[in-house]
Amino acid sequence: MTEGSAVLEPREIAILAAAAASDKKAEDIVVLDVAETLVITAYFVIATGSSDRQVRSIADEIEDRLRREAGVKPMGREGEREGKWVLLDFADVVVHVFQPEERDFYRLDKLWSDAPRVDVPEGVSATVAQG
Repeated sequence: MTEGSAVLEPREIAILAAAAASDKKAEDIVVLDVAETLVITAYFVIATGSSDRQVRSIADEIEDRLRREAGVKPMGREGEREGKWVLLDFADVVVHVFQPEERDFYRLDKLWSDAPRVDVPEGVSATVAQG
């Protein structure tokens, strides 16, 4: 953790991940509160990149931002080689960065449609949104 940085709640980490994805031009960013449904995590962040290069770039930015600003690093990172679906596991927050075809195929948004969506501010910026 960086000196002087506050410990962030999982919700704030999820919003920070969404902001990082937005900064790398990810599309259709969704943050779902899955805490009531899943025991293993509290939030899913789902985002789409248009190519394998962009998917990796989005995942890298999320990992770098969360390490720098929240003092957390992923317990696991999957799918980087193919770049079609990269999963970052931060324990309480799991990030899924898809290419469009994979997102359409796995349909996590629909699978977890009962989970409340976390409002992410329009034009998410580099700062953590409070809420």
